[in-house]
Amino acid sequence: MDRFARLAARVLAAPEAVVAVTTRGPGNALSVDIVECWPPQLSKTDPVRAALCRHVVRAGELVMAGDLSARDDGPGRAAAGTAVGAFAGVPLSGEQGVLLGVLAVYDSTVRPWDAGNRQDLADLADAAAAELQLRASAARAHQERRGAELAQQEAERATGHARQGVQDLRTRLDRSELLLRAAELLASTSRLDEVRSTVSELVSGDLKPAYVGLVLRGDDDMMRRSVDTRSAPVALEEQVPLYSLAARWPTAQAARENRLISVPDRQTLVQDYDPQTVTVFDQMGLASAVCVPLPGTRRPTLGTLVAAWDEPHETDVHERAVLTVIAGYTAMAVERALHLDERISVARQLQQAMLTDLPDPLGIELAALYRPAASEDWVGGDWYDAYPLLAGQDADAVRTPLAVTVGDVTGHNTRAATLMGQARSMLRQADIERANSPADALASFERANQHLRTGISGTLIHAHLLPRPEGTWLLRWANAGHPPPLLARPGRESELLTDHGIMLHPNIRPRSDRPVHERLLEPGDVLLLYTDGLIEHRGQDFDLTLGRAARLLSQDATNNAPLDHTINKLADTLAGPKHSDDIVLLALRIGPRTVG
Repeated sequence: MDRFARLAARVLAAPEAVVAVTTRGPGNALSVDIVECWPPQLSKTDPVRAALCRHVVRAGELVMAGDLSARDDGPGRAAAGTAVGAFAGVPLSGEQGVLLGVLAVYDSTVRPWDAGNRQDLADLADAAAAELQLRASAARAHQERRGAELAQQEAERATGHARQGVQDLRTRLDRSELLLRAAELLASTSRLDEVRSTVSELVSGDLKPAYVGLVLRGDDDMMRRSVDTRSAPVALEEQVPLYSLAARWPTAQAARENRLISVPDRQTLVQDYDPQTVTVFDQMGLASAVCVPLPGTRRPTLGTLVAAWDEPHETDVHERAVLTVIAGYTAMAVERALHLDERISVARQLQQAMLTDLPDPLGIELAALYRPAASEDWVGGDWYDAYPLLAGQDADAVRTPLAVTVGDVTGHNTRAATLMGQARSMLRQADIERANSPADALASFERANQHLRTGISGTLIHAHLLPRPEGTWLLRWANAGHPPPLLARPGRESELLTDHGIMLHPNIRPRSDRPVHERLLEPGDVLLLYTDGLIEHRGQDFDLTLGRAARLLSQDATNNAPLDHTINKLADTLAGPKHSDDIVLLALRIGPRTVG
């Protein structure tokens, strides 16, 4: 019973839940006693909770009150006017309507209850009642066995009935527990492949079909089979991955007509459906199937859940009920996964659209790399930028001053990607206004960030490269709390440019005195700017990883390796394919070209 109290609190998002049982006292008087609470430290003798449970017993039906103080004739009045907040309780009924107890949740604050809450509480109550009834039946069976000495034949007959009753109750309990598992497991999924694999495991374990599949209906009314990448390929999913909602497939019919479709045997398949269904079913050794529509909120159906057996199988009413409830939980998980996919897809497109097409300045070779985090639901605010500082000049004829930036906006969501685009534009605008130095541009950006309340925080390096005689360039940069750039010079060890200032934050007053640091870059020098996703990894020493990056960069600089090759090698070697954060690298090499 403590498990049902815990699950009721979790599923209905309520802080408290209780299970009470009914007993008969002297004079056959009915009393209600709370036997389990969640959290466990709650008092089992609390008069308010006890009064609310007694009200459910008197009502004899599910009671839901979003505001106890607003109901003078309801559970609030039953609790002697002391109850506040919200309450929902349902009777636990046994065979022939015998009242066994109450399952209830309580919230000290006012809240609404919806139809989903009502259904979830009713499902949990069925499981709890089945458990109580199972115990009662077991007790009766024990008493009957004790009487076997007086009436052996009658006892054997009674014991046989009791065993059948226990078995029936066990089946009901197993299926109720399946629904509890479905509610818990599917509520924690966030991707379509997780939904598919979770549903397969749930249904396969209890109803024991030979195949469980998920077919989703697209906006174009095409049915697409969801593939479980963790299992071996399935003929049905490989040969017919896509088909029309109007097709003569039982899964399409279930979604089209929004009703459960049963295919009890091969003959039904032959008579009513496309011949290709028969071919594929025969290849997979399937003989029967049940197709259950997935109810949607924005459209009548999201698709179909299908369970198929390798022998003729006529589903009973209990199996159909179980599959229908699981289909409902699956539909909610699918909608949630589709919503997250849509948000993440938009954010990634936004992020990719804001990445700069690199210029081709005379005297400098540029290369950049952006790799999103391996996790599909991880969207960050990392970016790079490079652009000429002086407009209106022929970049093919003269060395033009260049601005480069690498930054990391705080956060890993759509907002971070949006703020990254704003930061990029604001910093460019500051340079266009003829900032005298990278620190001037950074200070202008910080003033705009605070004045406009955009709320941008994070780290960045902003640098200006100014042409100097004999093919050299003066690097001037301001570092706002960002990882140090690496400077590699052929034949020499790489140098960490560690000079930096405080990071960006909207609550820190903009500074007009940010330091500007300088280095003279010579032909062949390679400068690497990067974000922390390249070097910060759980379980790895930061300094060791940074040292590896310096050695790899120095080797490639000495060997005059192409910059594209260098930055990809750095990302592959240091971060690998399963990096947990976005990675941005921007590398530049001072070229040996003759300057006109």
